[in-house]
Amino acid sequence: AQLALSSIGQYDTRATPLQMALVASAVASGGSVPRPRLVERTTTHGGRLVDAPPSRTLRQAMSPSTAARLRELMVDAVEKGTGRRAAIEGATVGGKTGTAQHGVGNEGTPYAWFVSWAQGRDEPSPQVAVAVVVEDASADRGEISGGGNAAP
Repeated sequence: AQLALSSIGQYDTRATPLQMALVASAVASGGSVPRPRLVERTTTHGGRLVDAPPSRTLRQAMSPSTAARLRELMVDAVEKGTGRRAAIEGATVGGKTGTAQHGVGNEGTPYAWFVSWAQGRDEPSPQVAVAVVVEDASADRGEISGGGNAAP
């Protein structure tokens, strides 16, 4: 039972929001995991570029074909499935909703998760990846879901 539960992200599976945002980013970027950074660029008050550290890749987590298939599935989740509330007009959005149990014996209120990436209509590739976690949703326990609480 433990193996089966772990395979769907339950039991003792743990991941941080940053780790899950990196998963979304890897899917969006053809399978390569980017090195996270806090600052994309530094500019003066007038907008002149001061510094722009280069993007770096940590590793190739999956093949480009696997990433492409996952992108298709994530877009379907937003366009036709549980992530519909995350759709953005004029952008392609891919996402994965989820509900995480927590607490010994699952006695705690579930966490609502949404992991996503987005690509603007005029962008050559996805430009943003995010992970949203709602720990204390103001809904009844049975109504907490990634698509209902974290995706909007």
